[in-house]
Amino acid sequence: MDFNSGNGGGGGANELHNNQFYQCEENKPLLGEMSEGNNNTKLSAGPCKRSLHHCSSSGMRYKLLHEGDIQVCVVKHPRTFLSKILTSKYLRRWEPHHLTLTDSSLTSATPTGYMETSLSYSSIEDLQLLSWDNAPKYCVQLSFPGGTVLLQAANSYLRDQWFHSLQWKKKIYKYRKVLNNPSRWDVVLKEIRALVDMALTSPLQDESIHQAPLHIISTLLAENSNFSTQDHENIIVAIAPLLENNHPPPDLCEFFCKHCRERPRSMVVIEVFTPVVQRILKHNMDFGKCPRLRLFTQEYILALNELNAGMEVVKKFVHSMHGPTGQCPHPRVLPNLVAVCLAAIYSCYEEFINSRDNSPSLKEIRNGCQQQNERKPPMPLRLLRPEPPTPPSATLLHLSANPSPPQPPPSAPSNPAPSIPISSQTPSLPLSLPPSVVNSSEILVELERNNNSTNARRKAGPSGGDREPNLIDCLLVSPAVNTLSIQLPAQADRVLGCFALILKMLSDYDDWRPALASLLQPIPFPKEALAHAKFTKELKYVIQKFAEDPRQEVHSCLLSVRSGKDGWFQLYSPGGVACDDDGELFASMVHILMGSCYKTKKFLLSLAENKLGPCMLLALRGNQTMVEILCLMLEYNIIENKDTQLQIISTLESTQVGLRMYEQLCDRQRELKELQRKGGPTRLTLPSKSTDADLARLLSSGSFGNLENLSLAFTNVTSACAEQLIKLPSLKQLNLWSTQFGDAGLRLLSEHLACLQVLNLCETPVTDAGLLALSSMKSLCSLNMNSTKLTADTYEDLKAKLPNLKDVDVRYTEAW
Repeated sequence: MDFNSGNGGGGGANELHNNQFYQCEENKPLLGEMSEGNNNTKLSAGPCKRSLHHCSSSGMRYKLLHEGDIQVCVVKHPRTFLSKILTSKYLRRWEPHHLTLTDSSLTSATPTGYMETSLSYSSIEDLQLLSWDNAPKYCVQLSFPGGTVLLQAANSYLRDQWFHSLQWKKKIYKYRKVLNNPSRWDVVLKEIRALVDMALTSPLQDESIHQAPLHIISTLLAENSNFSTQDHENIIVAIAPLLENNHPPPDLCEFFCKHCRERPRSMVVIEVFTPVVQRILKHNMDFGKCPRLRLFTQEYILALNELNAGMEVVKKFVHSMHGPTGQCPHPRVLPNLVAVCLAAIYSCYEEFINSRDNSPSLKEIRNGCQQQNERKPPMPLRLLRPEPPTPPSATLLHLSANPSPPQPPPSAPSNPAPSIPISSQTPSLPLSLPPSVVNSSEILVELERNNNSTNARRKAGPSGGDREPNLIDCLLVSPAVNTLSIQLPAQADRVLGCFALILKMLSDYDDWRPALASLLQPIPFPKEALAHAKFTKELKYVIQKFAEDPRQEVHSCLLSVRSGKDGWFQLYSPGGVACDDDGELFASMVHILMGSCYKTKKFLLSLAENKLGPCMLLALRGNQTMVEILCLMLEYNIIENKDTQLQIISTLESTQVGLRMYEQLCDRQRELKELQRKGGPTRLTLPSKSTDADLARLLSSGSFGNLENLSLAFTNVTSACAEQLIKLPSLKQLNLWSTQFGDAGLRLLSEHLACLQVLNLCETPVTDAGLLALSSMKSLCSLNMNSTKLTADTYEDLKAKLPNLKDVDVRYTEAW
C-alpha cells in the first residue's frame, strides 16, 4: 500500500509543515530548570520542541456536517467529455435527498434514483467546487470512475460547508485506513504529521476535528507494540500541537500513563505532558466520567517526583498551577488536584480495602469483572498470641475519691485463635483481644483493638449503667478505636508520601485554604491511611494550618460535618486515631474555636459531653487553654454533676496556672453575687462617645444588680462590651442605637440575657448571622432593626420564633 497517498492532494502544504515543525524555535521547559541533570535523554528527531500553531488563513469557519438536505444530480460520462457535459443544458433533472456523511461513505435516507447505492469515500477521485461559466450555481463536484455527482446547495455558505465536510471525511477515512496497516516507520511518522497539520489548518470548527486524529493515533499505538520507545516519543512530539487545546482520549491516556511509568525522566514528560496536565486541571473536569485523565495526571506527578530535584519539581508545578497573583485565576485547579491526591492515596490501600469490603477494584471495574460471584473470598485474619498488656499508669489516681484498681487481663489462650474474616471486625471485642496480623500478598496489617470503654463498664460494676462514668477513668483510657498500622510496599509508600506532601503544599496558599478545608472536612481518607505515621505527619501540618487560620470558614471545618461523624477536632484529640502528640494540636483547635465560635455555651456543652476527659488531662499538664475551658464550664454552670465539678476543681488546683485562674473565677463569682445583692440604680445612660473600656470601668465601680434599663446610644461601644452586659442579670431594656455593636455581641447576649424585653439595634452593623441568634430570646417584645442589614427571610423567621414580639421597626431594610 502506498502510504504517500494519504496526503490527499495536500502534499506540498504537508511537506512545508513537516519542515517547519522541527525548525521552530526551541522553547524552554515549562517548569523552569526542573529537568536539570536529565539532559542525557534525547529524541532522535532533535530536542523536544513545540510546534507553532498552523491555522488556516483568515476566512469563514464552518460546523462539521454529519447530515443535511441537498439537491443531487449524477452524470455518467467518459472522462474526455466531462467539460462539455457540465457546460451543456443537459443538467435539468435534480433529485432532493437527505444525505448522511458516515465514516466511510455518503448515504441517502431514501436510497432511490441517483443515490440508490452509497458512494464510498474511497471511490471519490476528485472533490472540487464548480466555478465555470454557465455552470449550475452553488455546486460541489464529486468525480468517481465513469461519472460525476453534483451536489447543489441553497447558498454559497452551505455549499462551502458541504465541500469542507466531505473533504474532511474523505481524508480522515484515508488516514484511518493507511495508519491501520503500517509497514514503514518513516512513512508512519510522515503521515501522522500530515494528519496533525490537516486538523490544525482545517476551516471546520468541531470537537471531532481534533479528537478524530487523536483516536486514530491512539489505535495505532495500541495495536502496534513493535514500536520502540524512541518511536513513541516521536509520535508524542508530532501530536503535541493537537493536545494543547484538547484532552487526550482514554486510550491515549493509557499510553501516556505507561510512558510516564517507564520513562519518567524523558523530556517528553516535561515539555509535552506539562501543558496537557495543566489544561486538564484548569478545566471543569468530571474525573468520574474520565477516570483515565485522572490516572494520567497522577502518573505525570509521580514522574516529576522521579526527577533529580524530586518534590521541588512537584512544588514548582503546583506553584505554576496556582498562578502568579494572590488570587488563583482557575477555580477548578484546587478541586481537581485534591481529587487526584485522594484517588492516589486510596490506590495505596486499594487491595486491602477491596479485600476488607469484598468490593471490586478499579482494575476489575475497567475489565468488566464486577460480579459478586467472581470475587475472591475476603482475606483471613490470623490472630497471634499477645504479650500481656501494660496496666495503665496510676499517676492520676489522687484525683479520684474511690478509684478502682485496674483489673489484670485474662491470660492469653494457649492455642492460636481461629482465623476470622475481616468483614466480621466489630468494636465490641474485649480489652484482652490480642493484636492481629493480616497477611496479604503486598501488605502487612497489624491490628490492635482497644475497647477501654468496656473495661470502664467493668469497673463501674453491675449498677454502673445507671450512673455517670468516672471521669478519672476517661483520663486514663482512650476511646474505643481500631488502630491500624499498615506496612505498605515501597512503591505505594512513595506514592502516599508524594501526594501527602502535595496536600501540605496546597495548605500553604492562603486563598486556597478555605476551599481546601471544605474539601477535606468530610475526612475523605481511608482509616488505614490515618494510622500511617508518615501520612499523618504531613496531614497534621495541613490541619495545623486550618487551626491557625483566623477565618471562620477555615477553622470551622475542623468540626464534623454532622453530628455522629468525627471531624478533625475529634480525630486529633488525645486518644483519637490520628493523635500522635500530647494534645498540643487539639488544644490549638480548641483555642481558635473558642475565640471565634459564636455559640460559646453550646460549644462548651459539646466539649463537656464528648471531650471532658481530654480537656482535664491537658489541663492537668498545665495547658492554659484547657484551664480556661474548665473555668468557663464552672462559671457558666455547664457541669451539673457535683462529683464532676469537684474533680474539675481538683484538676485546676493541681497546677499553678490552674490555681491562679480558679482563684480569679472565685473572685468574679463573689463580685457577681455581691453585685446582685447590693442592688443599685434601675436606669443608666452612658455619655455619647463612651467606649468599651468606659463601660467596664463604670460597671466595676458600683453595684448594678437592679439595673433594668441601659442606654448606650451614640457611644463607641462594640461587641466586646457584651462580656460586661451579660453580668447584668436584671437587664430588660437595652439601647444600642448607632453603635458598633455587631453579630458576635448579639450571639453572646442571646445566650445569657434571657429576660431582655426591649432591644434597639437601629443603625448598627448587625446582619442576619447575628439577628438569627435573637430567636432564642423568647421574652423580647420590642425590637428595633431600623437601617440594618436585615433580610426578609430572617424577619419572617424571627416573627415565627418570637411569640411575644409586638413592636418591630424594620424601616430602611430589605424587609421593609
